[in-house]
Amino acid sequence: MAQIPEGARVFLGTGPTTPIHLVHALNDQRHRWRRLEIVMPMVQQPLPIFEHAGQPFSFVSTQASPALRSLWPTGHLQVLPTRFSDYAALCGPDGPLPCDVALVTVSPPAADGRVSLGVSVGSTVMPARSASLLIVQVNANVPYTFGAGELAMDEIDTFVKDDFDIVDTRASSGPPDDVVGRIADLAAEVILDGATIQFGIGTIPDAILGRLHGKRGLRVHSGLVTEACLDLFEAGVVEGVMVAAEVVTTDRMRSWVHRNPAVLMGPPALTHGAAALSGLERFVAVNSTVEVALDGSANSEMAAGEVISGPGGAPDFAFGAGLASGGRSILALRSTAARGAVSRIVRRIEPPSPVTLPSYLADVLITEHGRAEVRGLAGAARAEAIRNLADAPHRNALT
Repeated sequence: MAQIPEGARVFLGTGPTTPIHLVHALNDQRHRWRRLEIVMPMVQQPLPIFEHAGQPFSFVSTQASPALRSLWPTGHLQVLPTRFSDYAALCGPDGPLPCDVALVTVSPPAADGRVSLGVSVGSTVMPARSASLLIVQVNANVPYTFGAGELAMDEIDTFVKDDFDIVDTRASSGPPDDVVGRIADLAAEVILDGATIQFGIGTIPDAILGRLHGKRGLRVHSGLVTEACLDLFEAGVVEGVMVAAEVVTTDRMRSWVHRNPAVLMGPPALTHGAAALSGLERFVAVNSTVEVALDGSANSEMAAGEVISGPGGAPDFAFGAGLASGGRSILALRSTAARGAVSRIVRRIEPPSPVTLPSYLADVLITEHGRAEVRGLAGAARAEAIRNLADAPHRNALT
């Protein structure tokens, strides 16, 4: 840690493979600096350095999460809502947040001497390659994945070894209930043989993938790969190389992706960039959201007044689907929350909730009450089609 200069901007690779040994070392040696700025992608658990906000740490997160809750009142956290496709440009040498130092976790070296960023590549690869000082934590539990996350040993300035257990953060969600099953059936009808699919996380996207076992010739180009995707691969539904930026962290997934040429981990320009997505035939983006307004706009970042996430890849994939030949963007959600008391179909997205997806990206909207294809609908016709997706007790309030 003595190599880190005063006032440095330090990128911290977070998520399931946060280099926790390096985080503790940074925290223990905090007296070395008067100020360090920590730049982080999505954080999944509170970190010990959060207890010393302003002394010396200040924080910038590119995706909000509940794990940041303790930092909100300190005045030393800035949340910069960021599309995933912007990650590389944001922290690159010519971007607004160039990083002096990168702290990341990697796999053990392969026979050729290279290491891999493993399960978290898209959000980490640019700072890891462009920072003046790269400090890595080698962890035997991190799989070696092929693609943009492969680093030569001479790119690394300092490394330590710590085989901490990787938390299974996104395990299978179990069998869907009847509501989710109905939503999944309606969504699966839109995905045709030969489509290239992208999918988000959660019960609904997993259920939709579970309905695709009768399809043929599907390809995967997604922000992440999950166990539901692996099931399709093993069933022979998915063909070709799967392209992703992140991997769900379960024992099964870590074992499967390790040195597996069927998975290519890419940088944001490849996995989320408009130029790459526009060239995919029949690209279908499958995502969920928190609420949808009558004009088709959607909020995916706040629920019940609490910040739960950031834009992430949702705007990239919705936009990319509109560019692709035969592309479709599916937003699937339950029609209500709080056991039916709250409608998730709303008149408008009310501040402070942000508009994550503007109305011009709306295409296929699905709840358990039906499917509305609104891309060609305007004004009252669009509003009525979306209103019909609401639960019956809430429809009058949406007139």
